Amino acid sequence: MKKANIEEWSGILVYVECRKGKVHPVGRELIGEAWRLAEKLKTSVYAAAAGARLDDVSGQLADCPLEQLYLFETEDEYTPVVYEKIITGCIEMLKPAIVLIGGTHEGRALAPRLAVAFESGLTADCTSLEIDEEGNLIQIRPAFGGNVMASILTAQSRPQFATVRAGIMEPVTAGHFQKMAVVRRRMNVTDERVRILGMKETERGDSITDQKILVVAGRGVRKKGDLEMLRELAKLLGGGLASSRALVEKGWMSPGEQIGLSGNTVSPQYMITCGVSGTVQFMAGIKQTKNIIAINTDSRSRIFEIAHYPVCGDLYEIVPKMIERLKCKSFE
Repeated sequence: MKKANIEEWSGILVYVECRKGKVHPVGRELIGEAWRLAEKLKTSVYAAAAGARLDDVSGQLADCPLEQLYLFETEDEYTPVVYEKIITGCIEMLKPAIVLIGGTHEGRALAPRLAVAFESGLTADCTSLEIDEEGNLIQIRPAFGGNVMASILTAQSRPQFATVRAGIMEPVTAGHFQKMAVVRRRMNVTDERVRILGMKETERGDSITDQKILVVAGRGVRKKGDLEMLRELAKLLGGGLASSRALVEKGWMSPGEQIGLSGNTVSPQYMITCGVSGTVQFMAGIKQTKNIIAINTDSRSRIFEIAHYPVCGDLYEIVPKMIERLKCKSFE
């Protein structure tokens, strides 16, 4: 990594991903986190978006604590080399100490390019961000299969790049912030190697990320057929069935139904975990869940540390009673 003059770099830049003029939810989440960090550093928060049809982006972010919003308008939607050149230029102009990018498909492609361009470090899929006594960004993420939480520093290079998956951070809420300055620039950057011939929207089926209520199956489920019991519970509650990584590895559940950093990040209103122990990676994927009911026979299970309603018991005794009660309620 390239050693930088630390004093020349200040502020936090958030890359705001947009598609067809609509801000991706992770953008507001990163702005909220950037504002929290900026208060500790006594610095400013900036945001940058690139793409076509950005007319309404400033309106969508009008209630955010941004000093400046940069809108780089292009002819087409995302093209890796073009966006890299645009955001590289923005970083060279602003010299932010920290750059936060969403851990989306687009963000995962863009962030490494930027880190290489500035010969700096990048920590992917952070679950938490803090500031140390020296003003460095502490980038926290699971390591060694989720068995430990690693704290990573980019102490000598700038900017400090980090990606964060959607649903991990608390989104910024509307507040009485000073009015941000909006800078619009028309970009004529092209990439002769890549040309977009057309785009096709694919239909998205039901996803566990859209559910308001989730029942989650864990390693405590004894056999595949028992999942039907949990699926029935989820149906009676008007929700969906998801699982921990353990059942996906057994082939009992699909990858699309997996919760965790290697699966999906979810934020339902209610979640009932059944036989889930609570690995670091799993719990990172449910941080924004409003109400967690955890059923496990082991009172020392890590899931009980974050559960709002811990239930120490056998899911094979508790779940059938819940189903029976819900069925009776439906006939009242």
